[in-house]
Amino acid sequence: MKAVVFHGIGDIRLDDVEEPKLEKPTDAIVRVSASAICGTDLHMIRGTLPGMKPGTILGHEGVGYIEELGEDVRNFNVGDRVVIPSTIACGSCVYCRSGYYAQCNEANPHGPLAGTAFFGGPMMTGPFHGMQAEKVRVPFANVGLVRVPEGVSDEQAILISDIFPTGYMGAEMAEIKPGDTVAVFGCGPVGQFAIVSAKLLGAGRVFAIDCHEDRLEMARAQGAEIINFDEEAPVETLRRLTGGIGVDRAIDAVGVDSVHAHHGPSAKAAKAEQAEFKREVKEVAPKTNPDGDNWVPGDAPAQALLWAVQALAKAGTLSIIGVYPQTARTFPIGEAMNKNLTLKMGNCNHRKYIPKLLELVRTGEVDPTAILSHVEPMTSAIDAYRKFDLRKPGWLKVELEPTMLT
Repeated sequence: MKAVVFHGIGDIRLDDVEEPKLEKPTDAIVRVSASAICGTDLHMIRGTLPGMKPGTILGHEGVGYIEELGEDVRNFNVGDRVVIPSTIACGSCVYCRSGYYAQCNEANPHGPLAGTAFFGGPMMTGPFHGMQAEKVRVPFANVGLVRVPEGVSDEQAILISDIFPTGYMGAEMAEIKPGDTVAVFGCGPVGQFAIVSAKLLGAGRVFAIDCHEDRLEMARAQGAEIINFDEEAPVETLRRLTGGIGVDRAIDAVGVDSVHAHHGPSAKAAKAEQAEFKREVKEVAPKTNPDGDNWVPGDAPAQALLWAVQALAKAGTLSIIGVYPQTARTFPIGEAMNKNLTLKMGNCNHRKYIPKLLELVRTGEVDPTAILSHVEPMTSAIDAYRKFDLRKPGWLKVELEPTMLT
């Protein structure tokens, strides 16, 4: 079968690989009808999320049809259409039973202290082959699959595999209450869903901070108040627009590939911090392999975190859903502590949120496809990766369709 395979930092290819097989009684084999490219995939290709094993199939978002079932998967039938949560969980351990599926004690083969297991990730997460392929093996399928209801399309369901739940968890962790003022740093796909989710939870005002006009315009279309950090200083603007107080809640939807301002009033401050930014990049990405303008790490890994802490009102809450590697050590802890901030963060517990979000989509309360900008055949995956990596105008979220292979 065809699959997008990681060969090294800056080196991904569309390869012919062996089809997956059932390995345990709790496995399922799913024929993938829709996958997608995620910013987390880019972290690994850029080298800012290290530890990838060459030969690993990429992709942690999937929708498809069950082809085979292990004998201990008793709640599905062959032929069922399902969405696959990005993180892998057993459903039985104390963490899964408490809703912390991303911290499952059993799924990660490196043991209970190893942390999150997910599809298409680095060695420390398994590794498990991902879903940018024609078929995928799903461990603990009785928990790791969710049936897609009638009336929900593949285009809608693929966005509920990872990015909508992640945005929703980010809003939930931010402790948003009706009337709260919220700042979302990063208007990529997860940031857009954080805006949607903040509104679902009753936020009174939502600010969206980014430097890409097309992403800011999408945020504005959702009712967010937009701030381009290449045109104005984001922290000063947020304070001015909130009567000098700052925002109640902030969500970091950027992660390790954050960038600093290259124009406008914040560029001068960034220039003064160049040495520190370079140190941070070296810390999180000791090995990189750019190809022209592709696969270039963000030039200020802690920038979104710093702005978020500074923009928060005293006693506010910071929610971090942007991905950071374990090598990231920079955080403005002194500023956060002295403002009595609450910090919440983590990998998404996808299985906790997917059923609820599927129902919101089925009933028409939310249509997530506004975020989906491109549907491409798997044969065009590498070119789509390059355009998405460059943040080409209009390239916000890319669905890949293995069924379009010829």
